[in-house]
Amino acid sequence: DYGAAVAREFGKRLAEAGIVVASGMALGIDQEAHRGALEGHGQTLAVLGNGLDDPSIAPRTHLNLAHTIIAHGALLSDYPPGTPASEPTFPARNRIMAGLSLGTLVVEAAEKSGTLITARLALDYNREVFAVPGSIYSDRSRGSHALIRNGATIATSIDDILSALPLSQRDPET
Repeated sequence: DYGAAVAREFGKRLAEAGIVVASGMALGIDQEAHRGALEGHGQTLAVLGNGLDDPSIAPRTHLNLAHTIIAHGALLSDYPPGTPASEPTFPARNRIMAGLSLGTLVVEAAEKSGTLITARLALDYNREVFAVPGSIYSDRSRGSHALIRNGATIATSIDDILSALPLSQRDPET
């Protein structure tokens, strides 16, 4: 519940600030980041680990969310129509997310999490990495805490993100 609420709030506030929110449209944190961006009347990009055709959309419960995102942003994929989501497709999706973003925000991550793959790729691409601190009792916070210990910018509000990003690179018309 904590991570979902934080993702939705950050997505909304970043969208209100004119930042395009990109995520992977997965259950949980991803879906809430997209929904927050939509609530903030902003744009959102969903980078998928499957084809862009309706039968390939995963999870299936997100088909309506996918259509809403298309109306307020875009769906992106490295895969042709008909490609189902599978474990090997997600690291490739993470590489795209890290590459197209100025910064990567980790809301929650276990010690061995796909989210940490995205954070590592972001660092490899010289992008900013932000991490939201969580409960010391939660396994879902261990990855975030490790990122903070290793130099990620702590994110307790969108101001932490906005002040660290090179926003002069943004197109002033968007």
